[in-house]
Amino acid sequence: MTDRRTLAVVETRPAVGDDVEWIAELRAIVLRSDLMRLGRYDDVRVRQRFRDAFEPAETQVIIVDGQDVGSVALRDEGGSRWLEHFYIAPSHQGFGIGGSILTKLLDDDVLHRLNVLQGSPARALYERHGFLLERQDEVDVFMRRERGSGDSTISHDR
Repeated sequence: MTDRRTLAVVETRPAVGDDVEWIAELRAIVLRSDLMRLGRYDDVRVRQRFRDAFEPAETQVIIVDGQDVGSVALRDEGGSRWLEHFYIAPSHQGFGIGGSILTKLLDDDVLHRLNVLQGSPARALYERHGFLLERQDEVDVFMRRERGSGDSTISHDR
């Protein structure tokens, strides 16, 4: 993707067990600057935390123009659905892919939750899709999107 004006074909596919290593690597790349800024980057731990939590049945691989470029997981817990492991390769960020995926995945009949690292630019994307601050600590910002809040979402991520 060299032309930001060109709309890409964005699709998803179910993850499989063999996806674990490349998604763990993508996670390390995507989170590195935020974790370093927060003094929390550990080259081994950032990958292992993903490996330990990876559930292929809950995960979708994001495909753009036929290329695997990201992941996203939805996990049901206690009456809400957690949006997790939402990573898009840096080469594909800023093209509206994140907004497109959120528009497809978010169900207005479900309470959605997520956490994002303090200072992450991804927070603005989530806010544009109706997520509001629930609580925060020195590392994480926990957000929620109430049922029925989809009417005000914007489907781009710039």
